[in-house]
Amino acid sequence: MHKRYLTFGAVFATTAMLLAGCSGGTAAEDGPVNTDPSGDGETLTLWHYESETSAMGVAWTEAIKQFEEETGATVEFEAKSFEQIRSTASQVLNSDAAPDILEYNKGNATAGLLASQGLLTSLDEASEAYGWADKLSESLQTTTKYDEDGVMGSGSTYGIPNYGEFVDVYYNVDAFAQYNIAVPTTFEEFEAALETFKQNGVTPLAEAAGEYPLGQLWYQLALSDATREWVTDFQTYTGPVDFQDENFTFATETIQDWVEKGYISEDVSGLKAEDAGTNFINGTNPIFYSGSWWYGRFVEEVTDFQWSSFLFPGSDMAPGSSGNLWVVPENSDQKDLAYKFIDITMSPEIQALIGNNGGIPVAADAADITDEKSKELIDNFNTLTERDGLAFYPDWPTATFYDELNAGLQELVNGSTSPEEMLTQLGEDYEAGVADIK
Repeated sequence: MHKRYLTFGAVFATTAMLLAGCSGGTAAEDGPVNTDPSGDGETLTLWHYESETSAMGVAWTEAIKQFEEETGATVEFEAKSFEQIRSTASQVLNSDAAPDILEYNKGNATAGLLASQGLLTSLDEASEAYGWADKLSESLQTTTKYDEDGVMGSGSTYGIPNYGEFVDVYYNVDAFAQYNIAVPTTFEEFEAALETFKQNGVTPLAEAAGEYPLGQLWYQLALSDATREWVTDFQTYTGPVDFQDENFTFATETIQDWVEKGYISEDVSGLKAEDAGTNFINGTNPIFYSGSWWYGRFVEEVTDFQWSSFLFPGSDMAPGSSGNLWVVPENSDQKDLAYKFIDITMSPEIQALIGNNGGIPVAADAADITDEKSKELIDNFNTLTERDGLAFYPDWPTATFYDELNAGLQELVNGSTSPEEMLTQLGEDYEAGVADIK
């Protein structure tokens, strides 16, 4: 029987053509992949940073149970924060403290960097043995492969995603109704909604500059009039990148303008992503622009108002890609068990759990997705991908750009730098980071 899988369109069509290449694995050094490993008396150490109530958290908890039942192994799970893993990965994975498998961010500056440093195991043979490539569209495989310089899109497979993700606008339906605000379909209508809230004493945008999501909003604004070529040049260094161009300038000046008008609080310079998310959950701010990874948590925790989401108006593109990756450190002592766990997360049952808890599965049977709110999220993702709208994330190009962008936005918000000065510094940081990679 052939299952009908959820498909997400011909994403990154131009990028895929530019990046296409042959992969060459190194996993053979460890011997053939055993797809039926015995785990009796063995322990698999696993790290990830998803909350228990998120779609992935729910699904992976069940995957752990299934893995232990099928293999006889014990999973030693350690919950880590995104920042803990991001900031210490190179040091930890180059030591005896490395886990056997972990969730890691995709992109040149993250998974690509670790792959280029020899810290990750090539999954070429495991992918072939389990047939993972058959379950992942070509576009989603863009973030799984990295060349010898750590640039995504070609080379060996170093990670496997089992969900997709993107960034859209979460909104408080009750608050919109209270002030007679319709869901905006243009950028001008979006700004008008922000102004209406502010005139009624409400700071509309839940934001944080100490971490994402303000950097994501900045990138979304830059994408408003961007082309696929602009994205490809920025992400993969295939053409010149001008940080004083109209796209970056519009984004930076708009963020400054929205702070000055009170649409974004000046206090966000010291806030983290969790602060922004909880400010939306508790109703303090009626709009939250961030990722689909929050969706399941909002289903669970937003109890005082109705909420929904929409794609950022006035733009065909948005930040997004495959989800984060399961990667296997080169120092892992349990590689076959790690591969088995990955495969379980790709199974129909686990994929359905992701899809019915607010996630975006990559290999689910469409008939298994029954939750209406989850279908809404998946429909938004499908709309975005059908127009080739996934544009990766702003911090991907270099290893330090995440911190540099956040630092620049913090200074912009608190008034210690101008848009031109911020972009000049970001341009210098970007070029230095690209030079290190090349």
